[in-house]
Amino acid sequence: MLQSPDQKYSSATTPADSYSPPSSATTVNQTYIARSVVIKGEVSGTEPLFIDGRVEGKLHFPEHRVTIGRNGNVTANILGKEVVIMGKVQGNVECGDRLDIRSEGTLTGDVITHRISVEEGAILKGGVEVRQPEKKDVKTHQQQAQQTQTKTVEAQKPLPAITGFGDAQKAVAAAAGK
Repeated sequence: MLQSPDQKYSSATTPADSYSPPSSATTVNQTYIARSVVIKGEVSGTEPLFIDGRVEGKLHFPEHRVTIGRNGNVTANILGKEVVIMGKVQGNVECGDRLDIRSEGTLTGDVITHRISVEEGAILKGGVEVRQPEKKDVKTHQQQAQQTQTKTVEAQKPLPAITGFGDAQKAVAAAAGK
């Protein structure tokens, strides 16, 4: 049963080179550290991180989520926008937004975050500091703007004309604010 090259593909199948990847709106780029991987040192990146292996050192993902999976074992300080702990973490955690410790998660270390969630069954040993998100104070900004305008107006004032030696001393004293 030989077929001609033109009939290689039936209407139910498509050729391998016609594959189109899913749209970027549905694709989530995430770095995955597998169960058998051990990393020692500083890890940083510009996409979310999922750890199911072992990491020792420092994790630096200030704009992204760091997730420690059920098999994950981390001995490191963590900086992330969001941190989700389902495994074991020993080290300090600083979150730009939220820390979520799931029921099977363990954290031994200090926490600085804006929001925190600790499920029943989770273990947390250490200090917790919950900070309010930074908001710009409108009054302080207006006061700074007024001070800048006042300094600009004072700098634009003309100095008095100097006619004699005594007047020069008076002008210098006036300019110095005496």
